[in-house]
Amino acid sequence: MLIQLNPTGVLDLLSQLEVDLLEQSSTSERYKLFRNCALAVLNVGSHTDSSSEIYNKYEDFDIRLLSRERGIKIELLNPPATAFVDGEIITGIHEHIFSVIRDILFICQKYEKDLSEQKAITHMVFDMLRNAAALQVNSDPSMIVCWGGHSINEVEYKYTKQVGYELGLRGLNICTGCGPGAMKGPMKGATIGHAKQRNTNNRYLGLTEPSIIAAEPPNPIVNELVILPDIEKRLEAFIRTAHAIIIFPGGAGTAEELLYLLGILLHPDNAKQSLPVILTGPKESENYFIELCQFVEMTLGKQALDKFEVIIDNPELVGVKLKSAMANVRDYRKSQGDAYYFNWTLKIANEFQKPFAPTHENMAGLDLHLDQEKQLLAANLRRAFSGIVAGNVKEEGIQAIKQHGRFVISGEPALMKAMDRLLQAFVEQGRMKLPGSKYVPCYEVKA
Repeated sequence: MLIQLNPTGVLDLLSQLEVDLLEQSSTSERYKLFRNCALAVLNVGSHTDSSSEIYNKYEDFDIRLLSRERGIKIELLNPPATAFVDGEIITGIHEHIFSVIRDILFICQKYEKDLSEQKAITHMVFDMLRNAAALQVNSDPSMIVCWGGHSINEVEYKYTKQVGYELGLRGLNICTGCGPGAMKGPMKGATIGHAKQRNTNNRYLGLTEPSIIAAEPPNPIVNELVILPDIEKRLEAFIRTAHAIIIFPGGAGTAEELLYLLGILLHPDNAKQSLPVILTGPKESENYFIELCQFVEMTLGKQALDKFEVIIDNPELVGVKLKSAMANVRDYRKSQGDAYYFNWTLKIANEFQKPFAPTHENMAGLDLHLDQEKQLLAANLRRAFSGIVAGNVKEEGIQAIKQHGRFVISGEPALMKAMDRLLQAFVEQGRMKLPGSKYVPCYEVKA
């Protein structure tokens, strides 16, 4: 099957120089990345979280850029049939395909050189969000970032929808990692709340990255998609666009997000920041939050527990608290002369911006002991969980495990015992793989 598509969004008006640059990018080493991200977007609704399984299934898929005087078109060869209805590509998927071109080919070619300066990294995140029209200037704080696992049970999924519904009723918008599970549920619930309030300016922002997009393809509700270059820039995009953060039950990826957030909030320069954080889930998930809080207290101390609130089985209370908190966020940003749409004043240290490659050597070399600054410990723990995510669902991580065996994570005995206990709880609760899939650990924790 051969399909041609016209451009949408920022790419519907290009100069000939920009067209030439796009053509060069599409034939460069970045092409494989571009192809794989496009395939992930076309494969929405798949029931696997294995990137390599998706790529192997569609080995005959290809995508080409066609240069025209008035711009570009794209040509799809053997795309997944599920992306089409009566021979026509689904509109949302069509838009997301051009988001892939915009972010992977069009924007990233501006930043070929390694970004080492903190300001340059933050500028890249800002530039990508701005170019995707994800930063709305004339609007009050309303963006709620929702984190949580792609592998959650039906009770937890329904709860995320209920929370989303309460947020939607109150005119709040949703930003997630754009995949299934706890990333889809809040968006789905919010659509009903927005519809009841006749809210036509509803926003469902999805932030992803190339190495995770196949395992967690954008869910059908995402109406704004941005593909950041790596997990560190994706996490920075989350917290700089957030006016509040909700964390639902999840696995290693959710623990990574929480540790990243706490490490930043524990920095002295961020002591006065107004960024509400709520951990919430149904009654059945209470033990999950108990275990997570125990791990946070053991590693980062009671000060870290003060950075968030836990609400069990009360979606309405979550909605009420976050709606009322928007006034405080607005007042704080105004007092600092900061933008409502992008939190420039938030201090993000270098250890949270520098990309971490989860190789066996890097995982084994992590500095995991309790006698260090809390934000440094949080950064190293974040890297450990990031490596586990890579070994679970990212293509390069899966291949590395096949070739060299499990990642070895070692450190101070008490810390390793606590980490092993938390990870084992995630495994027993089915949070490491999609329901019905047998989980084979990609890591080994040693004292």
